[in-house]
Amino acid sequence: MTSQGQSLNSTSDDNCQVNFRGTLLTIDSCLGDQDVERLKFLCRDSIAPKNLEKCGSALDIFEYLLAEQWLSEEDPFFLAELLYIIKQNVLLRHLRYTKEHVERWLPVRRKVSLFRNLLYELSEDISSENLKSMIFLLRESIPKVPMTSLSFLAYLEKQDKIDEDNLALLERLCKKTVPNLMRKIDQYKREKASQVREPPVAKETESLHQGEKELFSRSDTDQFFRALPEVSWQDEHAQSNGGRATPGSLEMLGASVDTLTSETSTKETAVYRMDRKHRGHCVVVNNHSFTSLSERPGTNKDAECLKRVFQWLGFSVHTYVNVTKGRLEEVLKYFQTHPGHADGDCFVFCVLTHGKSGAIYSSDGDLIPIRQIMSHFTAQHCPALAHKPKLFFIQACQGEEIQPSVSIEADAVNPEHVPPSLHDSVPVEADFLLGLATVPGYMSFRHVEEGSWYIQSLYNHLKDLVPRQVDILSILTVVNDDVSRQVDKRGTKKQMPQPAFTLRKKVVFPVPQEELVL
Repeated sequence: MTSQGQSLNSTSDDNCQVNFRGTLLTIDSCLGDQDVERLKFLCRDSIAPKNLEKCGSALDIFEYLLAEQWLSEEDPFFLAELLYIIKQNVLLRHLRYTKEHVERWLPVRRKVSLFRNLLYELSEDISSENLKSMIFLLRESIPKVPMTSLSFLAYLEKQDKIDEDNLALLERLCKKTVPNLMRKIDQYKREKASQVREPPVAKETESLHQGEKELFSRSDTDQFFRALPEVSWQDEHAQSNGGRATPGSLEMLGASVDTLTSETSTKETAVYRMDRKHRGHCVVVNNHSFTSLSERPGTNKDAECLKRVFQWLGFSVHTYVNVTKGRLEEVLKYFQTHPGHADGDCFVFCVLTHGKSGAIYSSDGDLIPIRQIMSHFTAQHCPALAHKPKLFFIQACQGEEIQPSVSIEADAVNPEHVPPSLHDSVPVEADFLLGLATVPGYMSFRHVEEGSWYIQSLYNHLKDLVPRQVDILSILTVVNDDVSRQVDKRGTKKQMPQPAFTLRKKVVFPVPQEELVL
């Protein structure tokens, strides 16, 4: 019986793979030689140069993208982005996208770098006469072979004459031959300056335990979602599942973009109100020192960044340091009955501390369930926050301790027993979001000077994407991608944040009037 089931699954997987490759074959048949050259140029950051040189067709490019996991049936967005850039929008339908869908998701899912996109746009505006003039100006350093504008720019890049931080030569050429292109270069500089750099990691983390091959298994994640209680969603997902939020609906952030965009194309998601007298209150619990646990150097950097970004978003920020269990209960009761909630749009609660699966540690060493913290702000206990988004961000390990390196530490402790009830974190009602730094059972990482991977990424992307009117779930999707790509120098340690939510609408913060000063 088992072998039959495995055989059926294998056959199904094979059929899906054949179908997707058939789609790629169809797309390849519609692309010409110039399109292939454009795709090769746009993939210079994704495919090794020696492999790109071997590519004589779009199929060759697709093969390398599949091998390097830039492209898959579950997530074909990178190919959709490439087709959009080269203006082959008619082919997007084969990937179940439209031009509008791609444009909607580009701000948060873009994989073609700003620099690569700039060079491509410049090449589109460099005429054959302009190209001759540029080659003439650099004649002694340019080989005497036929060149297109793309191959010309690729040659300059290959020879290290231009890069994302050095456009001096390109600017001189454009000023001499096509002055109007300077506007694109200036725009690129502004966009690049607005991008927040990833926090540095000074030293490596320890390697994985012997025999471990992946950060977490699918069953781990499924177990976490099964532990979540029922919620009262009122959207298409809940209605189609008898009012119950299924693991699939809670994992919406992990769904493929084509599924999400097809849903939004049939019904635009409503947005929570953000026009009351006050944006709301933001509480930051920052535990650096403990009576029986190790200190958390670097956490003050996280606390400062959270204070800065949420004040920028209009919140009144309240920071509490080294909070005991008793003091935390006082803080929770104070904000549970705070009169300011009546005129506020939203509530935010951040915790920076040590933790264990489904719980966090107070500074005096008590283990407190995350669910217990969040339950203070349900509609029953805090009516003033009913129907308003309540956002909780937890920077703490959710798993066992490892031996940390000098400059990278894990926010973990390893008690002998954790009650099963600690896994149930999200309250039984709508309008909650819980952002965990890592999935249950695993560690989160913190640089002792620059702060944690998760909080720094959250800070950076709130700063970068709120001005673009990106909703909080999409921002957390980018944070997931960002943190999951951060590794130690040996590439052996990784981290994956875990959001869970019962939001009924999009949380879109109004664009602040002033720029956030670093």
